[in-house]
Amino acid sequence: MTSSPAIRRYRPEDRPALDDICIRTAHNGQDSRPVYTDPGIFPVIFAAPYVHLEPELAFVLDDGRGEAVGYILGTADTPRFVDDYRTKWLPLVAARYPEPVGPPTTPDDEMIPLLHHPERMIVPEVADYPAHLHIDLLPAWQGRGHGRALMRSFLQALQDRGVPAVHLSMVTANTPARAFYDRLGFHEIEVPDPGPVTYLGRTTKELDRL
Repeated sequence: MTSSPAIRRYRPEDRPALDDICIRTAHNGQDSRPVYTDPGIFPVIFAAPYVHLEPELAFVLDDGRGEAVGYILGTADTPRFVDDYRTKWLPLVAARYPEPVGPPTTPDDEMIPLLHHPERMIVPEVADYPAHLHIDLLPAWQGRGHGRALMRSFLQALQDRGVPAVHLSMVTANTPARAFYDRLGFHEIEVPDPGPVTYLGRTTKELDRL
């Protein structure tokens, strides 16, 4: 039976779809498969640990047939998440992606250290925005209001937990993503030497403006 697309909570059986969505949107919003030898590194860093550690804060866009075609996930407390990532997540996956020795020589080598150094997520300038998030939709489902609906669900869940604000980091070159976040009320947070990313934040209130 087919119904209309809808936002729902993540279920464990959504995991393969989330991995696929992450891989197909990981390279500056585009498909990472032509660029990386093993693009499976992306969900291991940016999607799977969240649904493993805080599944209650994961929401998916269901295509109406039970298949996840977009997601939003994150944590309510970044410092706590970093601790859990190191002690509860990293031991499960580190052996699959050993940290390279020496300077990176491939795109894969550049990504793998992010897995092994979760403390990179502790950025003093975003301390007032304790939650953080990741949101991705397959291209065919973008530009149709679904991202806005996912964001509203996530921010409402944070608000219900008393979390005042949320941040994210995005690849600065991904200008369509920046336009999306600007429309949803995010503002830039100044971080010294942020590298290739931009930090954005917003309150979890004022959801009627979404």
